[in-house]
Amino acid sequence: MKKAVIIMGSKSDLKWSERIASALQGLGVVAVLRIASAHKAPMRCYEIIKEYEKEGVVFITVAGRSNALSGFADAQTHCPVIACPPYSDSFAGADIFSSLRMPSAVAPLVVLDPEGAALAAAKILGHSEPEIQERVKKISG
Repeated sequence: MKKAVIIMGSKSDLKWSERIASALQGLGVVAVLRIASAHKAPMRCYEIIKEYEKEGVVFITVAGRSNALSGFADAQTHCPVIACPPYSDSFAGADIFSSLRMPSAVAPLVVLDPEGAALAAAKILGHSEPEIQERVKKISG
């Protein structure tokens, strides 16, 4: 069964990540949740990416403030990476720019809504998994 691996920057991202996981499950995608900060534990983050990329997963990264996690993850894998940073009123929401501005050859997708991030992952995985594609078609109209 196809998987999406949700990598959180910290435990504080758990509620947001659980919303993504719930939506993934409704679409027939297994959600795996892991915590590894790109700032504080880059080697652990790298190990998680290398462990799961062999399975052809989609990574969904959840990190607020300075979102190095999404760019770091994308730079380490050939698998799709979807950044879904939790919204914060801090800095009037300007911390979103750390999810949008990436160096060359680094291109994570950015989806701000947790359910939307799950749908994007399901659409990607649905290309090789007909059951997931059918579930996506049902909700997409």
